[in-house]
Amino acid sequence: MKCKICEREAVNSEYCELHGKAHQNLMERYEAWKKALGISWKEYLNEIVKNPLTGEWAKEVAQHLIEKEGK
Repeated sequence: MKCKICEREAVNSEYCELHGKAHQNLMERYEAWKKALGISWKEYLNEIVKNPLTGEWAKEVAQHLIEKEGK
């Protein structure tokens, strides 16, 4: 199976190793952002995409999740 983002070989049901780690980090850090800023999941993902300090893998996963939820 291929990664939903980059077409590399997926190590789980959706993502390659690199995008999978970025996804895990996004999920783990959301609660801290939510507690500190009182933002929704979608607002959090949008902030991740806009943040110039966010890595490319995390931005790609956040953008993918935004698009996935929009369907």
